Amino acid sequence: MIYLDNAATTLYKPEPVRKAVYEAMGTMGNSGRGAWGPALSASRLVYSVREKAAEFFGAWGGASVAFTGNATEALNIAISGLVKKGNHVITTQAEHNSVLRPLYRKEKEGAELTILPVDKKGNFSLKEMEKAVRENTVAVICTHASNVTGNLFPAEEIGKLCRRHGFLFVLDASQSAGEAMIDMKKMHIDVLCFTGHKGLMGPQGTGGICVDPQVKIPPFKVGGSGILSFDREHPKCMPEALEAGTLNIHGLAGLGAAFDYLKETGLEKIIRHENRLGEIFYEAVRKIPGVEVYGDFSLTARTGVVSLNVAGYSSKEAGDLLAQGYEIATRAGVHCAPLIHQALGTEKRGTLRFSFSWFNTEEEIQRAALAVKEIAKEWE
Repeated sequence: MIYLDNAATTLYKPEPVRKAVYEAMGTMGNSGRGAWGPALSASRLVYSVREKAAEFFGAWGGASVAFTGNATEALNIAISGLVKKGNHVITTQAEHNSVLRPLYRKEKEGAELTILPVDKKGNFSLKEMEKAVRENTVAVICTHASNVTGNLFPAEEIGKLCRRHGFLFVLDASQSAGEAMIDMKKMHIDVLCFTGHKGLMGPQGTGGICVDPQVKIPPFKVGGSGILSFDREHPKCMPEALEAGTLNIHGLAGLGAAFDYLKETGLEKIIRHENRLGEIFYEAVRKIPGVEVYGDFSLTARTGVVSLNVAGYSSKEAGDLLAQGYEIATRAGVHCAPLIHQALGTEKRGTLRFSFSWFNTEEEIQRAALAVKEIAKEWE
C-alpha cells in the first residue's frame, strides 16, 4: 500500500517511537501517584516530554506545556477558558471544526464572531483581519495550515497584529506541528494547540496546549491532579491546571521519542523532503485533463498536502478507485473543514487529498500521479 493520508495521521512511525511505547507499557506507573520506582519513572518521563515540547515550539519551559488527548481537546480548553459573553473573536473560513464548533458554541452563549473569507486559492487577507478588529476583540483563533489546501498562513504577521492591538493569538498547529518551523516567542503566539499523531509522528491519543505564563486559562476538566488533594477546587497552577486524571504515559513516551527523532533527523530536512514530494506531485497532476487542483502553489511555505478533483467523479468515488485499483490510501470528503469548501466551490463533492510524510518516496508519488492520470483518462 502507498499511504498518502498523513494529514489525517502518520501511519508509519519512526522505530524509536514504537519501541518507546512498547517499553513504557511494561515499566511506567502513574505519574504523581506514588514514590516508588515505576511511578517516579513516569513522572520523570512526563517532565522530560514537557521540556522537549517547550523547546520544539519555542515555549516558556516545561511548566507552560499541558498534555491533552489531541488538538481538539486543547482547542476546547483554550476557547472555553478564554472567550466570554460579549467578547469578539476573529477566525477564518479555513478552519477545522475543532475551531469552528467551540466558537459556534461560544457565539450561542453571547460571544461575537467574525469569520474572514478566503479566496479561490484558500487564502485570507491580513488587511481584512485588521479591519475586523473591534474594541471588544479578545483573540484571533485560527489554523496555521489548511488541512484542505496545504496553504501555510503567516503566523508571525498575525501575531504582530495581535500584539499591536493588545489581544491574544491562539494558533491551531494540528497541521503544522512537525510540518513547519514554529517559535511561539518569535511569532507572538500566546496559546498553541497541537496533536502528536500527525506531523510529529507520535502516537494517537497525544497532544497538548502551550501557554504563555502571562495568560491564565481556567481548568476545563477537574479531578485528580496528584497535588493539593484537600482543596475543593482544582489547582490553578500550570501545568496541572489544564490536566486532570491519569495522563497517557505510554503515548507520551512515544511522543518524547518522536521529538527526539525530529531533532536528530532535522526538522528543516524533513520539511524540505515533504515539500519536495508535494511539488513533484503537483507538477505531475496539474496539467492532466479533467483534474482540478486546489490551493496556492505560488506560496514558498506550504505543507505536504495536495487536494484535487477528477472530472466525472466525486472525491469519494475517485478515492475508492485509488484504494481498490491501486492500493493508494488518500482522504476524500470535506475533511471536517466545511467553510473552506464553500469558498472553493467543493462543498458538494469535497476534495481528494494527498498528504505526504518523511517516509514517502518520490517513486510512490510518481505512481500516485500516474494513477490519477489513468483514472482521469478512463472518464475522458
